[in-house]
Amino acid sequence: MNMTASAVSVTIPAFDPAVTAVDSKAYRSGMARLPAGVNIITSTGPAGWCGFTASAVCSVTDDPPTLLVCMNRNSQSYDSIRQSGVLCVNTVSTEHEELSKRFAGSVKDMKQRFAGAEWTTLSTGAPVLVGANVAFDCRIVSEVKIGTHDALFCEVVAVSEAGACTGLVYFGRQFHNVAV
Repeated sequence: MNMTASAVSVTIPAFDPAVTAVDSKAYRSGMARLPAGVNIITSTGPAGWCGFTASAVCSVTDDPPTLLVCMNRNSQSYDSIRQSGVLCVNTVSTEHEELSKRFAGSVKDMKQRFAGAEWTTLSTGAPVLVGANVAFDCRIVSEVKIGTHDALFCEVVAVSEAGACTGLVYFGRQFHNVAV
């Protein structure tokens, strides 16, 4: 069977000014009901290693392998990640709940965030959490600024998988364990 691709034209309807966005309180309440995997995003820069906890991570495509990572521009790690152009998405397991809380901001000092866990590196030099369910080592290839965040499109240049059979999700403003 011979199949050829063809271009598809899509017409987007005109914006209706009578339709407005929900307020941020209603939006946040709704998002608290959306379960999401917990990831520790790490990078390296002139000041050393940095990182934050994120649930706004998803796959974009496998050709080229690309992830979407959303990062608040007020994050302590923002400038370092932007300058280095690299990051690692460390998808954590149940055993990393306390570590995830440190990276979520309960600990401000970056060296203390990384303390007590074993780290290595892959291709980019961004820290890789030993024992993470999976670590995606990435370089940032594109970005979109929306509101308070940047949506970072990250090409995956290396992957490291562990044998963990548990996951950590964020739902209802709390961490929850998932086992397979």
